[in-house]
Formats: sequence, C-alpha cells, structure tokens
Amino acid sequence: MKHKVYIDGQAGTTGLQLRQKLQNHKDVEILLISEELRKDEAERKRLMNEAEVVFLCLPDDAAKEAVKLVENPNTCIIDASTAHRTDPDWVYGFPELSPLHKEKIRHAKRIANPGCHATGFIAAVYPLIRLGIIGTDYPLTAHSLTGYSGGGKAMIAEYEAENRSPLFDSPRQYGLGQQHKHLPEMQYVTGIDTPPVFCPIVVDYYSGMATCIPLIASLFKKKVTKNELLALLTEYYKDAKLISVGTEETNFLASNPLSDTNELKLYVEGNDERMTLISVFDNLGKGASGAAVENMNLVLGLDETTGLL
Repeated sequence: MKHKVYIDGQAGTTGLQLRQKLQNHKDVEILLISEELRKDEAERKRLMNEAEVVFLCLPDDAAKEAVKLVENPNTCIIDASTAHRTDPDWVYGFPELSPLHKEKIRHAKRIANPGCHATGFIAAVYPLIRLGIIGTDYPLTAHSLTGYSGGGKAMIAEYEAENRSPLFDSPRQYGLGQQHKHLPEMQYVTGIDTPPVFCPIVVDYYSGMATCIPLIASLFKKKVTKNELLALLTEYYKDAKLISVGTEETNFLASNPLSDTNELKLYVEGNDERMTLISVFDNLGKGASGAAVENMNLVLGLDETTGLL
C-alpha cells in the first residue's frame, strides 16, 4: 500500500516541483484535485483529511487557514510557507541539525519546512553556536545569491519575458530595508541575539543558491584555524546523507552546481584570520521541495533520501 499525500497549492512553483518529485517516488500516491475544484474548500478538506501527509504550498495567510481544515489527528502537515517557522508548536524541518531535530520530525504532525536563504544560513551558523566557536552575540552578516525561481511565478515571468528590463541582466540586491521574511527564522533557529545583516541577491539564472557568512577569527569564543574548522564541521555533518563539507581548490565558486539536486555542500574558505562559510544548494531542492520530501520520508518511516538521490 502506498502512502497517500496531498499538495494544497500545487499550481505554484514549489507545489509544481514537489509534485514532480513525488510522481517519481515509489512509496507515495498523490491525491489529485480536479482543476475546477482547486479552490473548493469542501473538496480540499476531504482530500486533506484522507491523506497521511499534506503539503501546504500557499501564501502565509492561506496556509494558516488551510491548517484549520485538517481534523484527522493522524494527518501530518508540512508547511512550505513562512507562517509557522518560529511557532514553538511546530517542529522545524531541518533533520541534519541534530539527532533531536530528526527524532522530533519522525513523530511530528506539524512541520515547518525551512526557507531557502535560511537553510544556507542555518546550515553554517547552527553548528558554530552548538560547538561553541562563536557566541550568540557574534555580529553576523550574510550575502546570499539565488536564481530567479526563488521569487515564484511572478519573478520567473519577469526574468523570462521577451522585452524584460536590461537591469535584469545584472545581479540585483533586494530586501534593502533589512526586513527579509527569513530573518526571524534565522534568529529563532540558531538562537543568536540579533538577526544578521542580510544581503540577498537575485541573479539571472533559474535555480541555485550560495549563502556566504564571513567570519573574523579574533571574535571567536573558541580559537580555531581554518583547517580545524573544516574538520569540526566535517565531523558535525558526517552522518548527513544530503549535506557534505569541503573546500574549493580554485579561486572561483559558482552558485548553481547543485541545481536540480536535493543536496547542500558547505564550503570552508579563507585563511586562519578571516574565513567564509558558503552553503551551496538548490533553492528549489534542499531549499524547498527537496527538504519537504525529506521530512515526509522521515514521518512515513522511510529512508530520508528516498526519491531524492
């Protein structure tokens, strides 16, 4: 018997990617809603309560309303929106952060799927805090490059328009007011005292992400060299099947080599005085639908990489 899953909001970018991944998943059956009933609350409710796992690929307010439709206590909801990522009643869906995170996900009925930029930031910073290398008061900054698919259907249409603005030919920094929606999540999950100074940048390619965190060794709580930090992070993620740690042999690091995958590679670069941690992954994979499938696998008692490698 296959596990029944339902995607609420399957017409959006994340929903479409998720459906594509699940169609190739040997252990699940996707419950489909007819196009004319896509916004019919009664039909959505019926399918949600029939499913073992419901994915919410909706705007925040719509996701909060959708949760109210689920009355089956055995149905697990995995929310891909921002709505519940700092809600203590929801489990944060990043299993590689610790054995406790993974165990909580296995038994959860409410899982908040991480945001894309937040995934890159948290993958680098959470271990630094946990290992005592930096304190929660460290003045963190982050620059994060993303492909334009991260902006959803509207941004994809803008970038792929025949007569688009020439400004789209160059990287564009956004979130200039330091109010990006992933900042509360970054602070909440890592436990840092204040959010980082965050500079997201959208680039003219479809998918891929590189989140860079600069570090000053003289501000560390625990003094480590670059190679020591590399060894510590390699050990930290040694059991992670979708996260690896390494360093780049050249002076160039692209932000899209893991596009169309569900993996993340954490690079340790720089020197003993000034270092950078760079998370490279796909904003639509480990940064969105891939992470959602990973969480679903754990909930259903499957190997977390099923359908992802």
